[in-house]
Amino acid sequence: MKRFLLCLMIIPLTGILFSQITIAYNTEFEPIVHSVNYLRQELVLVGEKVQTLHLGNNQKLTSIPSIIVLTEKDNIPEIIANNLKKDDFESIEDEGFEMRWINNGNSLLVLAPDEVGAQYAIMDLVDLVKIDGNYRSVPIKINNPSCEYRIIKFNLPWSPYRSGEATFVHTHTVRDLKFWEKFLDMMVENRFNVLSLWNNHPFPYMIRSKNFPGASPLNDREMEEWKTFWRKLFRMAKQRGIQTFIVNWNIVVSPAFAEKYGASQYNDRSDLVKRYTRESVTQLINEYEDLTGIGVTLADWMGTFNDSMTPEEREEWIEETFIRGIENAYREVKFLHRSVLAGNPEAMRNIIDRAGFKEPVLVEIKFNWSHGHSTPVLSITHDYHSGELDQRFWIPTPENYKIQWMIRNEDFFILRWGQPDFIREHIKLNRKEYANGYFIGSEGYIPASDYSHLPTSDKTWQYAFEKQWLFYKVWGRLLYDIDTPDTYFASVFNKRYGPGTGTNLLQAYKLASNMPLRLASFHKSTWDYTLYSEGFLSAAQSSQTDFFDKSSAFISIDEFIYHETLDPTMLSIPDYIELMIKKESVSPRITPLDLASASENDSRQVLNIIEYLKPFVNDYSGSLNSELQDLATWSYLGLYLADKLRAGVALENYRRTGDNSKKTEALELLEKCLKHWDNVIIFTKDRYAPTPHVSTERWGDNFREFSWELFRPQVIRDIVIAKESVYNKMK
Repeated sequence: MKRFLLCLMIIPLTGILFSQITIAYNTEFEPIVHSVNYLRQELVLVGEKVQTLHLGNNQKLTSIPSIIVLTEKDNIPEIIANNLKKDDFESIEDEGFEMRWINNGNSLLVLAPDEVGAQYAIMDLVDLVKIDGNYRSVPIKINNPSCEYRIIKFNLPWSPYRSGEATFVHTHTVRDLKFWEKFLDMMVENRFNVLSLWNNHPFPYMIRSKNFPGASPLNDREMEEWKTFWRKLFRMAKQRGIQTFIVNWNIVVSPAFAEKYGASQYNDRSDLVKRYTRESVTQLINEYEDLTGIGVTLADWMGTFNDSMTPEEREEWIEETFIRGIENAYREVKFLHRSVLAGNPEAMRNIIDRAGFKEPVLVEIKFNWSHGHSTPVLSITHDYHSGELDQRFWIPTPENYKIQWMIRNEDFFILRWGQPDFIREHIKLNRKEYANGYFIGSEGYIPASDYSHLPTSDKTWQYAFEKQWLFYKVWGRLLYDIDTPDTYFASVFNKRYGPGTGTNLLQAYKLASNMPLRLASFHKSTWDYTLYSEGFLSAAQSSQTDFFDKSSAFISIDEFIYHETLDPTMLSIPDYIELMIKKESVSPRITPLDLASASENDSRQVLNIIEYLKPFVNDYSGSLNSELQDLATWSYLGLYLADKLRAGVALENYRRTGDNSKKTEALELLEKCLKHWDNVIIFTKDRYAPTPHVSTERWGDNFREFSWELFRPQVIRDIVIAKESVYNKMK
């Protein structure tokens, strides 16, 4: 029988005066305690007098407190019980809540099946106080989570999967619990309920292996400091109702282990490494009681590129190490199985079915590979083979696992982004019987130290995630409640920057944030470095690799033309020209010129909105100016995209038909592209430093730092390419 927590709140309506607000609750439930503390702080800020009352099992109420929170473990006071029915919870799901007015409309009743749902109900009231200064206007509603799992993917800078300055710059910040306190509070505010922490091999930073003590290079003092860090981090998360997962890459050991015990650091399939891994999993679970789960990812160090293991061998290794290690622990934890290049979903199904975990295993699948900010239509995954999606992951419907879509962001790290309409459509299309959640995060970008922004007067935030507040706001809130209206997001802007800014800023972000979505949908990309949308950078994916300039990461006009599209509704430039020459219909496909018009229209609208909002900067200085300049940057990138699409169409037309007017048109459009790029530079060079980028090692000395100014010569080079183009009768 499902066990429920009962959360009740009684709040007086406007017009009923109380000398003070009394909040009564059971302090055994830490997420409720945490959220009540927030509510109390906000009420005090608006001038309310607040006191709290611990509600124990034998507590009897002779009068109704202003706010009362009751759990199933408590004896419900008679003064409250008359307002309840036995079936009150049937329509409320885990982590959901209901709000209704009772007592002749004088009091508000909130019901929740668990402490996390109760926390979110209280945080809804916090929102009302922050935005309206009044908690009494809360509407009647039932909130059930749109997605069960709302997960942030956070790569750690020690033993990192992606190494380099862009990773190591975060080491001090990510070891600072003050950073984590703010980050976890942001997660609660935005309704994220899982923090997943990823690196190659976490064990040497978390445990001293009993049978392999030399696996960790840390001395006893250092190890104790690390253990204190992890315990406090996991405890802070649990206090906020946030689950925590540690994710390991697979067959990898520390350099210290390899040297001490004579093993290979990667892809060592020996019984020694199996035993070490299995015992480490068990010890990790036993030593960290607040850790929710542990995960593992396929491929990479399993001989994916040479001396490859079969899919069955990979899964058997996971079964013999991670699954057995979990089974040997003294307590149960959740298991996360990342699916990448698995090759055979049936092998994964087999080991999960044999494991017999009580809760469904989490299976993470990359949505549109490493570039989830593209089309909301599932086109490719990391398990994409022979031009088709491997539907064996969800056909037949799995019984012992659920899929969580990984929305990887390798596309914008510097500029702010937020497009709630895209997210709503994404969830609407991809909520399935077999899929119960989303991961949001990056492989290379760590949202900790904001090392890209110069110390200007516009910089009013400390951490990178605080600058990207809208990104987390729209993703988190809509994953929890897909029906969260635009008026909510607009009200947050109004609170930040004053009445009259909200609707306009939200509309500007919606339009500006379409630029990277359009580029990623048009320019098909796969793994991490194959596209960086805000920089217009890419690794070659075109079948015509002769057009890719390997000395630069920039997407040249030729690479842009001769490239597949990701979105199946979009036509590539050559396919469009072919249809035009044959005078065949393009309907209902989206042509490159359609895409260009949409990009230009959105960008022009954003620039108009910016002009309208400029006067607000004088009254609400600081980050508003920075946000407007980011929006302007996106706008000129959108204009650049529009005219580059048009130039590509004109240039390909010339190459196919010999029409010299089309070559002239292409050159004129590429000159306009240069002007747009120069405007991007104007809005970025005095705010953003040349920034270490996660993909720099791929291009060696040619690309150590990113800035838009750095790639201006490549924008000019497109003009040279067009000038040197000849009519070649391509078919």
